[in-house]
Amino acid sequence: MKFGRKITNDLYTEWRPFYIDYNLLKRELKFVAHTLASQARTTSHSWDAADEQEFTSMLEGELDKIHDFQKAKTTELSNRIRIAEKQVKKLVTEDYNAPPSPDRRRAPKPAAPDSEDPEARRKRDALEQDGGSDDDDTDDENDTLGTDDDSAQSVDALEEQFHFLEEEVATLVADVHDLALYTKLNITGFMKILKKHDKQTPTPLTQPFIQNYLEKRPFYKYNWDAIIVKLSRLYDLVRTRGHPVQGDSSAGGSQSAFVRQTTKYWVHPDNLVPLKLAIMRHLPVLVFNPDKEFEAKDAAITSIYFDNEDLELYLGRLEKTEGAQAIRLRWYGDVTNNQIFVERKTHREDWTGEKSVKARFPIREDKVNAFLNGEYTMDEEFAALVEKGKKSQAEVDSMLQLANEVQYAVLTRRLYPVMRTFYNRTAFQLPGDARVRISLDTELTMIREDNWDGSVRASDNWRRTDIGIDWPFDQVVAEDRELFKYGVLEVKLQTQFGQEPPQWVTELVNSHLVEAVPKFSKFIHGCATLLPHRVHLVPFWLPQMDVDITKPNTGFMTVARPSAIHTPRTPSDRRSSSAATPEAEHTAYIEPLSEGEDDEVLDMAPARDEGARTGLAGAQAADAIAYREKHLKEREHARQAGPSRPRSDERLPVLVAPHTTPAPRVPPNQRTLSIDPLAPSSAFDETFRNRLRAAKHASEEAARARDDEGDGDDEDGDGTPSDDRVLTREWRAPAGKRIAVPVRIEPKVYFATERTFLKWLHFAIYIGAIATTLLNFVPPGDSHGLLSAALFTIAALLAIVYSAVIFVYRALQLRRRRAEGIYYDKYGPTVLCAVLLVALLTNVALRLSEMAEE
Repeated sequence: MKFGRKITNDLYTEWRPFYIDYNLLKRELKFVAHTLASQARTTSHSWDAADEQEFTSMLEGELDKIHDFQKAKTTELSNRIRIAEKQVKKLVTEDYNAPPSPDRRRAPKPAAPDSEDPEARRKRDALEQDGGSDDDDTDDENDTLGTDDDSAQSVDALEEQFHFLEEEVATLVADVHDLALYTKLNITGFMKILKKHDKQTPTPLTQPFIQNYLEKRPFYKYNWDAIIVKLSRLYDLVRTRGHPVQGDSSAGGSQSAFVRQTTKYWVHPDNLVPLKLAIMRHLPVLVFNPDKEFEAKDAAITSIYFDNEDLELYLGRLEKTEGAQAIRLRWYGDVTNNQIFVERKTHREDWTGEKSVKARFPIREDKVNAFLNGEYTMDEEFAALVEKGKKSQAEVDSMLQLANEVQYAVLTRRLYPVMRTFYNRTAFQLPGDARVRISLDTELTMIREDNWDGSVRASDNWRRTDIGIDWPFDQVVAEDRELFKYGVLEVKLQTQFGQEPPQWVTELVNSHLVEAVPKFSKFIHGCATLLPHRVHLVPFWLPQMDVDITKPNTGFMTVARPSAIHTPRTPSDRRSSSAATPEAEHTAYIEPLSEGEDDEVLDMAPARDEGARTGLAGAQAADAIAYREKHLKEREHARQAGPSRPRSDERLPVLVAPHTTPAPRVPPNQRTLSIDPLAPSSAFDETFRNRLRAAKHASEEAARARDDEGDGDDEDGDGTPSDDRVLTREWRAPAGKRIAVPVRIEPKVYFATERTFLKWLHFAIYIGAIATTLLNFVPPGDSHGLLSAALFTIAALLAIVYSAVIFVYRALQLRRRRAEGIYYDKYGPTVLCAVLLVALLTNVALRLSEMAEE
């Protein structure tokens, strides 16, 4: 699809005037190119400064329009969220805490912001029109306090207001999603137009326009975290009716050791905002201090990883050896934070029955250098925690042991700061509940901290002092930093006793929004990319960094806007609105059909003895048959009219799956590729070859049609991935390096190798026993017997020597954690059988010849 059509299809209709006029700019360039080409044949006119200034003015006007609209829209969204929060708190305060009174008959009306969408304005108008009873002039005898009807109406009115607030939240979620897509489409449009300009005109404009215009109006660099945090808080308030789950907001921050089951995924930048909105539906954004206004630095996390010049910790973590450790120092927020966490991650193999553990303890920033040099211990500081009652003696003993072990490892293994990782983390979790925790790290950057190549970076300090959290760290040279182009999603589950993860988590990790990358490590990736001269073993995902991870949209949790304006309901309808029945929530059951059944006309004629079968009288059976025939005809008409899209819930249409078009059916005359058991193999090979040729020809025709379409510029493609995903095993490591593939080595593998060696020895002993028997019981003058004994002896010795060599080779390969070529013995058994067969045949032949001579 060309980008001009893509932006037309993906834009939000009510914002159409505020998008970049891509088609107009494209036509302008085409007209200029056509004019230049025609004038070049007649005159000497060329693209001059006036033409360049005019086109630049057009781009600047489009940029100002987009920048101003996004700025106004984000301000409007913040105001709408704040107003909606006030309405929720007002509803909860007035309708739950205050006693009923005649003056509180109607629920409070949400106030409309000064500027909002027409859609949101219509919802506000509908809310005001349905603000309560229209009968304000009731008689005094009807104003009886505490009646059941008034209480029911009060509850119904409250629930009605929450339903409208749910629609408002749905609209806000859709606005945030569409505004993020708006930003993406517009910046893509600018880049493509600039590329076309540089291609069709002699004057380059891309870099000057980016530096002089886009950098001054960086609408594409807007950070959505602040508005998503506010929206998540509002969503949680409305979902819980103003009573969100309370708990420890640190959610494990006070724990010194914790074990989790973690899986990691990459997220394309285009999917970051949709993914956050999808997760927000089930888990709120975790905020450590909910009373504080969110700031960008609140999401920043920085870590300093330690290693020696042999990269011992890097190799241990990469090869997943038992007991491999990673030691790092971490702090949250800006560099002014005085609390530093010293952490140690220890890898445990599954066969040990233990889980990988991360343990940590806090230390003041001014004590870090002394602690790493062995000049300061944590004994006094930890003892003070016990005296103040902040930690128990058992916790302090564990922390003290960890501190001593980390300090000993740093001094004895000569560990130095090697790699810094920085990222902004958005954590999703119920406060105080760590069963499901999801974190999304963005703006991930790795920066060198070592001084090994002669460049002074951290010097004698434990971290560099020339950088903070000012991403993308332009003051650092390009050779010392690695800007990771994807987001990193971590799903952390604490499930016990075989408990399955929530269904929505399973759907999330199988959706098009993420790409699974098992065992991904920020520290390993940073060392593999920034230390190329020291690293010879690279992770398996490194050669795949140039592969596009975007996948076709699976329809998982697609953000949709609410339906039409919410229609008022009667009090009887309102009473049942808060708890929908299961029958209302589920769609009608449809009997599944096998292949080809939907093309058949099913015989639904009534049986001749239907009255006797059903036990009904003649008149009742006739009425039942007529009623059934009527519904069959209605269903037939509906089927002929075509499938209808099921109606979604109007109250909670925040994230719904779109309607998918059924796959086209194979024509009856076109047989699928199958195997005829009576046909020879050559027939199948020929059929398969013809199918491959037809598929190749069809793909070439489609590619030729795409090339002929439009103006033939490839850069107009939107990069939408196809449904065909290719699995290849032809990855090659960079020159001089080797890819580290995770290999699981358990003790039973060593035992299996030993058992195989002993089996060979056992077999060799049998052959040797035969050779010894022949040698001892054959007369000295029997040359035929001696020759047979020699052959069996050679077979036994070959078996012993070969099995010993194979055993030593396999043991060394297992120690090196290399799995290639050690589990399959291609030649050994065959050679042994051949030697044994030769010995036996020789023995038989000699004896037969001896008998013939006699």
